[in-house]
Amino acid sequence: GAAGFRGTVTDAPDFDASADAETLYNAMKGIGSDKEAILDLVTGRSNAQRQEIVQAYKSSYGKDLIDDLKYELTGNFERLIVSLMRPQAYHDAKEIHDAIKGAGTDEKCLIEVLASRNNQQIHDLVEAYTDAYGSDIEEDVTGETSGHFKKMLVVLLQVLLAAGEEQWGTEESIFIMLLGNRSFNHLQMVFDKYQEIAEKSIEDSIKSELSGDFERLMLAVVQCIRSVPMYFAKRLYKSMKGLGTQDNTLIRIMICRSEIDMLDIRECFRMCYEKSLYNMIKEDTSGDYKRTLLALCGGDDDLAGEFFPEAAQLAYKMWETSAMTKVQLRPTIRPASDFDPADDAQNLRKAMKGFGTDEDVIIDIVANRSNEQRQEIRQAFKSILGRDLMKDLKSELSKNLERLIIGLMLTPAEFDAKMMRKAMEGAGTDEHALIEILVTRSNEEIHAMNAAYQDGYKKSMEEAIQSDTSGRFSQILTSLVQGAREQGPADWDRALVDAQVSTSCNMTLELADACNEDSDDMEIKFMSILCTRSFPHLRRVFQEFVRCSNKDIEQIIKKEMSGDVKQAMYGIVRSVKNQPNYIAERLYKAMKCIGTDDRALIRIMVSRSEVDLFNIRKEFKETHDCSLHEFIQVETMVVSFHILHVE
Repeated sequence: GAAGFRGTVTDAPDFDASADAETLYNAMKGIGSDKEAILDLVTGRSNAQRQEIVQAYKSSYGKDLIDDLKYELTGNFERLIVSLMRPQAYHDAKEIHDAIKGAGTDEKCLIEVLASRNNQQIHDLVEAYTDAYGSDIEEDVTGETSGHFKKMLVVLLQVLLAAGEEQWGTEESIFIMLLGNRSFNHLQMVFDKYQEIAEKSIEDSIKSELSGDFERLMLAVVQCIRSVPMYFAKRLYKSMKGLGTQDNTLIRIMICRSEIDMLDIRECFRMCYEKSLYNMIKEDTSGDYKRTLLALCGGDDDLAGEFFPEAAQLAYKMWETSAMTKVQLRPTIRPASDFDPADDAQNLRKAMKGFGTDEDVIIDIVANRSNEQRQEIRQAFKSILGRDLMKDLKSELSKNLERLIIGLMLTPAEFDAKMMRKAMEGAGTDEHALIEILVTRSNEEIHAMNAAYQDGYKKSMEEAIQSDTSGRFSQILTSLVQGAREQGPADWDRALVDAQVSTSCNMTLELADACNEDSDDMEIKFMSILCTRSFPHLRRVFQEFVRCSNKDIEQIIKKEMSGDVKQAMYGIVRSVKNQPNYIAERLYKAMKCIGTDDRALIRIMVSRSEVDLFNIRKEFKETHDCSLHEFIQVETMVVSFHILHVE
């Protein structure tokens, strides 16, 4: 880790425990309490100092400070302040105790605490637990958990167990022994080796091999070995981004890391998500609770662009990993096995004839055939029944279901062309849609889309884009719509040159005004690199960019560019980094804005169902801690999307 102190809460200078005790006593005297005074005092002292205040309070007033605080305060604010007053080990002990003694076990809490503490912290935790609850933490944990999950938790609790004393004789057990006992540096090397051999990260292997709580635990251990701050940044994001805020998690992490590595966590947070931890807390919480959390967070990173040493290494590593990984795309819709187009055509006609339409039959047929098979059904419908299936469907179905079914019946190229058209016609252009479509399609898909556009609308898509957009943004889209992105692996020497161009472009942008020609020139060079190089090559470029400039390419784009150009550049970078993740975020936004953006939802689900919707689902779950399926059910009234197999 980085040298020096990386927390946000430190010992207060000129500390006087009895004066502080008196301040707190006065703040709670009389009617209503002075919450501001309590908040400022508690967050302005280190945990060790808070323990002295508890003692001083007891000796001055003969009362238990924690009891008084509980009595005076309420809700999340109370939980936060009271938790801050406990010694860290006792706070951990209480969290574990609550996690196993409540109704149902809170596995996520067990995982987080046990996977992220070091030897000393675990020792203290074990002692504090016995002291507070008079029972053995290991027995309590094993009583409430089972299987490999239980074994791994026990290993984490007995960090000192010499490796190899017990043999369970399964794949999992080797894994468990390894992860529970080797040093972090040793394991980081093991993970790198694994990546080279398997061409996928150890995390991906865990995800495909394991499931449930055991999978979660193993992932947590691996993530903590890679980077504890990064692990906590992810946990914090999920605690605020799932359905409803998980205050327990938020409180626990903000408290336990405020004196350890909150600065690193903030930095990792900024690197992974489009905003600072500070702003996220600000949007997601309220009142004194919010003000206390912000005090623990200690500052806003949205303005910074530089990396801390720890984060620079992580960012470099992240691009390297993504450059080495072979992603296996997994669709959710596959061809039907005993397929009979004539039979399907007749059943569809029957479902639409006479009074009322049998939507279930239509959904059942359309959603369980591949796109190629659907094209055969269209032909059969024409040749056997002499009717246009698309027209029939349009007249029989209503709004969103109609859009969805028609979207599935079009060829991918026709559908893309139609979506591009919809994004440009009418009042206002949907720039996000244009960006999303053009940055996520392969050259072949773009060529097919161009042909379908020309065929359907009697003008070229390039012309349409140029008449509908302007300036730099128009240049970027025009470049992407050529479908001329290079293919093939990275060329190291060229990646270095490209990274230097990007770095000097950034410096020029920072120094020069927009009217300055050099900056114009640079920006065009930078744009053409982003629009024409292959994705594997760009990953290497961005990796080198971190090394050349000690800055984050995403942050630079956000800081130095604006408007649609910024959105387009950003879309390319996110897509290069991890395309399924970029699309998962687009889905999240489509459902999270005021009123669901049904068009975006339908566009993404239809266009990705035979490409990588399964990967997108996994990314969604990992980022938001709830499945796409749950989210769609909560967030939308659209006809249930199970027809695209999102369960």
